[in-house]
Amino acid sequence: MPSVRGRLRENVDLSKVTWFQVGGPVDVLFKPEDEADLEEFLKNLPRDISVYVIGVGSNLLVRDAGMRGVVIRLGRHFAKMNHDGDKLIVGAGALDGHVARFAADAGLEGAEFLSGIPGGIGGALRMNAGAYGADISDIFLSAVAYDREGNRHELNLKDMGFSYRHTDIPNDWIFTQAIFRLAPGDRKEILNRMADISRNREESQPIRSRTGGSTFANPPGKKAWELIDDVGGRGLTIGDAMVSEKHCNFLINKGTARASDLEAVGEELRRRVFVKHDTLLRWEIVRLGDADEQIEGTGS
Repeated sequence: MPSVRGRLRENVDLSKVTWFQVGGPVDVLFKPEDEADLEEFLKNLPRDISVYVIGVGSNLLVRDAGMRGVVIRLGRHFAKMNHDGDKLIVGAGALDGHVARFAADAGLEGAEFLSGIPGGIGGALRMNAGAYGADISDIFLSAVAYDREGNRHELNLKDMGFSYRHTDIPNDWIFTQAIFRLAPGDRKEILNRMADISRNREESQPIRSRTGGSTFANPPGKKAWELIDDVGGRGLTIGDAMVSEKHCNFLINKGTARASDLEAVGEELRRRVFVKHDTLLRWEIVRLGDADEQIEGTGS
């Protein structure tokens, strides 16, 4: 490993950092001190070593055999927030909910939907995250990202290639900062909208369970949860992995599930929906690492 000012740890158990609380270890976990530290690390890391970046692990499924290479997590330096008029400048390590609250306190509206998305800004940029009728592309102005070779890129709206729950940015690029354009608003009204979002999430999603975000993206003109419900997916169980009874586009670890159990439940849902509706659901949960056994969808 190159010399760094941040923190390097070997053989780190990633089940401790994902919301599902499953998965194996990664060879090396790196938390850079700042952007310069990240840049130098990437420039000096041998090219044959794989690099991945993860946020708070909210929509991440790490497979049971773990991951080879380096996982990068952005720490407090990358969670800073500021605003300049109607521009909100945030680090990619900032939590979505914290960004929504910071914007509200600054009297800026347009970021309320972020309070309903579990995770951080880096992941939200990566997947064009959205909820409650809005998504990242609606407020996006620019972003900074580093490629695998450590080159810095300043990205505009066209560069991002946003589409539904997707961007065109290569998977091994690491976002470090974003600028969003919001609008002046009344702080009390903004906070009321955020409170409505919070109540809606509490009532409709299993947020108190070991879960991730939405499991599958909605197919064009359809809702994933409705397709899953129609094929009897609600409550489907393999081992301790289960489809939520509350919202059937969420998977739950009831306690001792393996990553392979959760993935098998998801694949069984995809199989059933494809057979009945000729629609192939696309995973929204990011799956990383090596599977130590074949994934087969069979459940009750």
